[in-house]
Amino acid sequence: MAVREPVLKGVETTDDADRDLRPQRMQDMVGQREVFARLEIAVDATRKRGGTLGHILFDGPPGLGKTTFATCIPRDMGVAVQIASGATLAAPKDLVPYLTNAEENSVLFVDEIHRLPKAVEEFLYPAMEDFRIDIVLGDGMNARTINMALRPFTLIGATTRAGLLSAPLRDRFQIREHLDFYTVDELTEIVVRNAKKLKTEIVSDAAKEIASRSRGTPRLANNRLRWVRDYVTSKADGRVTLELAHAALNMQGIDRLGLDGQDRRYLETIARVFHGGPVGVEAVAHTMNLATDTLEDEIEPFLLRTELVIRTPRGRRVTAKAFEHLSLTPRLPEDNQRALF
Repeated sequence: MAVREPVLKGVETTDDADRDLRPQRMQDMVGQREVFARLEIAVDATRKRGGTLGHILFDGPPGLGKTTFATCIPRDMGVAVQIASGATLAAPKDLVPYLTNAEENSVLFVDEIHRLPKAVEEFLYPAMEDFRIDIVLGDGMNARTINMALRPFTLIGATTRAGLLSAPLRDRFQIREHLDFYTVDELTEIVVRNAKKLKTEIVSDAAKEIASRSRGTPRLANNRLRWVRDYVTSKADGRVTLELAHAALNMQGIDRLGLDGQDRRYLETIARVFHGGPVGVEAVAHTMNLATDTLEDEIEPFLLRTELVIRTPRGRRVTAKAFEHLSLTPRLPEDNQRALF
């Protein structure tokens, strides 16, 4: 069977550079090998049966490949794909065009699916299970319901906050996959591959350095690579060496652990102002003149994962590893007690 390129509908596509760096087929993807192996079996079995792939839910932190998987799967199956965002589907009527226009065995990808309103979520239930929707026309006593059959389709949902999905919606996905962070070796391979796509010569040590400062996230690795490419194009002959990679990343404020200036400021605030903690997140946010949500959603996750900060019942506390990274001397417990008086 000839492979058919999917038609992207429903949203504006990303810029050409980002699209070019993304793998076009699942076999071209680096990392997430266990997820790939399970999906490959499901896709292959569906292709052999000539049926419809079961609904799939991807969850995990941003930038790990949820959207890439969602667009590669229909390419591998040779079917069309429509793309929508949960935030834009404010009412059931917003979802109707996607469902009625879906071709047989095609894919509907809903990004940030946890942001669907309750009414839209419930409207999806019969569409996912029975491939039908109930449309209400009119109001009050004159209202009537039209039962509309849909062509069989696959719903692929992606979310960064799986806990916000209701249990009835989660249970309607036959396949659920969690995407985890990438190793430095996997990110190094991604950097080397994408440097070739960007027509940029890069030495292996430089690729590994970029990977090691990318927080285990391919999206960040690609962003770092683009910045290093621009730097060496402007400051040198366009060839990325280890020294130039160091200089470019240092200029951007990205240190050897992948921390940026905001991350270090957060650690230094707790270490210097609050003597290492524990301290409530609101106090840190006010001191830094930032919103609490910014700290909890953007800054703290990586610092917690790398064991630079811990959460205690009394608040946040920086670890000995953080003091060492900041080249600061940690206070002894008795020093913290004296600082309170």
